[in-house]
Amino acid sequence: MKDVFKTKKLLALVGLVILSGCSKKQLEADYLIINGQVYTAEQPHAEALDIAVCGSKICGVFLQGESNVIAEQTIDATNMIVSPGFIDPHTHTLEELLSNDKNNNLNYLTQGVTTVVNGNDGEGPVDIAGTASKLQKNKIGTNVALLIGHGSVREQVMGRVQQHASAEQLDEMQKLVAKGMQEGALGLSSGLYYVPGSYANTEEIVSLAKVVAEYQGIYDTHMRDESTFNIGFLNAIKESIEIAEQAQVHLHLAHIKALGVDVWGQSEQAIELIKQAQQKGVSISADQYPWLASGTKLHSAIMPKWVMADSREAFIGRLNDAMLADRLHAEITENIRRRGGADSLLITAFQDANLVGKTLKEVAQASKQSVVDTAIELVKKGDVRVASFNMSQQDVNAFMQQPWVVTSSDGTNGHPRKYASFPQKYQEYVVNKQLLTIAEFITQSSSKTAAYLGIKDRGVLKEGYVADIIIWDANNFQANADFSQWNRLSSGVKYTLVNGHLVIDKYNYLNELQGEFVAR
Repeated sequence: MKDVFKTKKLLALVGLVILSGCSKKQLEADYLIINGQVYTAEQPHAEALDIAVCGSKICGVFLQGESNVIAEQTIDATNMIVSPGFIDPHTHTLEELLSNDKNNNLNYLTQGVTTVVNGNDGEGPVDIAGTASKLQKNKIGTNVALLIGHGSVREQVMGRVQQHASAEQLDEMQKLVAKGMQEGALGLSSGLYYVPGSYANTEEIVSLAKVVAEYQGIYDTHMRDESTFNIGFLNAIKESIEIAEQAQVHLHLAHIKALGVDVWGQSEQAIELIKQAQQKGVSISADQYPWLASGTKLHSAIMPKWVMADSREAFIGRLNDAMLADRLHAEITENIRRRGGADSLLITAFQDANLVGKTLKEVAQASKQSVVDTAIELVKKGDVRVASFNMSQQDVNAFMQQPWVVTSSDGTNGHPRKYASFPQKYQEYVVNKQLLTIAEFITQSSSKTAAYLGIKDRGVLKEGYVADIIIWDANNFQANADFSQWNRLSSGVKYTLVNGHLVIDKYNYLNELQGEFVAR
């Protein structure tokens, strides 16, 4: 009888041991990231956490050493920062994403960017579903979200004509915008500085933004003026706010800046206008790239908008029209002055490679022509990309410290922002100037961006969220591109997971194309 009692007691103890072991359920995962300084993008400081990844999702976030995970691969992030992959709200990467290049968007992955937005400046595709399908079939290196381009919609309906839309044309544009929203677009983008968007009045944009608002989308705008080219910088901000108020839509100001000597110092007034609107209930955010030079095509930078109406043939015809020469020369001269002069316009990409790296002033001196005549001749030959050194450090600093401003690149060929914006911001404004903390930089590059754009389940290290994760060296995360060599890859990202797949392993790119189309 005594032996039976001992046996029962032993079985009970074994049961308790088994039960206590089961209380901490074992998790099977693909990856377990341990020992890192983890910034979830929800807390203003690093945390000692381990992160488990199952398939495409984060399936566990644990206090370090307290997980019970069996992982296919354990990634030791000792002395490294673990954060959400960055989200770039303003890129021009569709060409790369639709190419057959297996390094597809590597210049963004090495900046820590795992999701890019395309369709900015009003140039977005009208056919969202078709574009998304092409991207998915092609396979892509980063995730991509799309905006519907107002300029593209307008051009499809009424060409590049310099006139306001009729009621019938407006109705057709509204239907195209609604279709794009139904197909997963984040919202509507406009480029009211550019042709043909510059030909639209405020009422046209309000009517289209109202359609976007019905789908809880956003209105993203390259404003009508960032300088004194037409209505003025502050008036352009007021117009943007008016559109948001009337349409009851979230307003996102693209690459916010005070461009040119005429508006330097107006960041303070601009910020106050935005804060006042926010206090009245208008939802507003902005993005910014960390450079003192913008980048665009020479004709967009200095040519009057009326010259570019209709076709390219009509554009060139006006440039050659002797009757227009005096007016044209006067307006181009003034536009060059606004941007800081001919020596502030650096040629970054052109069919004549011998001119790349020279300023407009240098080219004019070499050709023994006036600056204006040189500019006209260059534009006639084809697209000339320029970096325009037109911002003041004071304004850049002021915008960067606003809690509603997030990180972007607006990446274009010839400008280092395409290869280096995120590490440039980190090195210059976190490490050197200490205007931002590491946590602020990370949230401005991930969770806040996702929230403003309406991207769900990304941008935060949280159970159930998509596993877009970067592991990077805070001491060596740096930009290597500059204006002398704009296309050098950044360094410091040791591991990158995109949708739960490892694409950078110990600083080495694995030639994996694991990006997805991100629908609103």
